[in-house]
Amino acid sequence: MTDPSTTAVSAIVTRIRRLLDQGTAPVLVALDGHSCAGKSWLAPDVAAEVDGVVVDGDDFYAGDPASAWDARTVVDDAERCIDWRRLRHEALEPLLARSAASWHPYDWDAGGGLVPAPTIRQPAAVVILDGVYSARAELADLVTLSVLVEAPAAIRRARMARRDGRIDAWHERWDAAERHYLTQVRPPGSFDLVVANADPPD
Repeated sequence: MTDPSTTAVSAIVTRIRRLLDQGTAPVLVALDGHSCAGKSWLAPDVAAEVDGVVVDGDDFYAGDPASAWDARTVVDDAERCIDWRRLRHEALEPLLARSAASWHPYDWDAGGGLVPAPTIRQPAAVVILDGVYSARAELADLVTLSVLVEAPAAIRRARMARRDGRIDAWHERWDAAERHYLTQVRPPGSFDLVVANADPPD
């Protein structure tokens, strides 16, 4: 049986190579989808096939506390979850201008603030932006190929429970914002390519 993740990588790489053959470069691929859909499994494999670099969208989490999420609507939560301005100015625009990019990621281990050591990416013909909200409207003028990575909700929640050890109120807040974004803002039909990634290797 063919591994779904292998099929997904092949489909994405085919589209990227087609763009490169047409003279499009740099190519910015927005690898979007729900948490635990398998985006971060696919991103490095795609990058390896096309000599690309990966930008982790989670590095630009805005860092708002749970109280701020609860005080807002789900629409606002989806709009403000990622600091897209910093993502755009510190990572995407330099790389698309063929310059090195440097940024300080959100410190997930500390639960707030930014990691002191910068993350640095060198320019490449293909830039892969890995993360939910990567195909958001504010970045659309930069994105060459928008890809939605899909996996059934039950599989995604099982992966999330394994990754985080539990599913709690925080995950419910996050999921509600994602559902709004991926149904009302960027529904599946709005993407250039939709791939399934139901059972990538652990």
